[in-house]
Amino acid sequence: MVSHVGAASLRLLADRTGLTEALSAGLARAGRWPMHDRGRVLVDCAMMIADGGEAICDIDVLRHQQEVFGSVASDTTAWRALDEISPTQPRRIAKAHAAARARVWQMFGGPPAAQAAGRDIGVGLVVLDVDSTIVIEHSDNKEGAAAT
Repeated sequence: MVSHVGAASLRLLADRTGLTEALSAGLARAGRWPMHDRGRVLVDCAMMIADGGEAICDIDVLRHQQEVFGSVASDTTAWRALDEISPTQPRRIAKAHAAARARVWQMFGGPPAAQAAGRDIGVGLVVLDVDSTIVIEHSDNKEGAAAT
């Protein structure tokens, strides 16, 4: 169980920042009350990926540790929840993320100042530091391929 303690903290963070609740509201469908709340299922899928899961069936690792994680949906339910996401719901999911992020920044007095070249350049800016490396590839098996 100790190896999964990080995953448990992610679930608690999602709950305490209001992300789980906001996802639940964004994924709610009128007249439908599934056994597993769809916001919780998305949080559990994210937790499964962060814990090293590579396929939906890996959610069973979390499911079999109910003492740590509580109720976790089955892989079938996770598939169903993902399949139910309609074309309008990704926007609602993005709004849920934005609301949780804003709540966290508010707790800490706002986002930190952006930095570039080791200097603060101001609050409210985002700096993308893009680094690349040229990788020379060669293959004798490609007929007619141009040199790299």
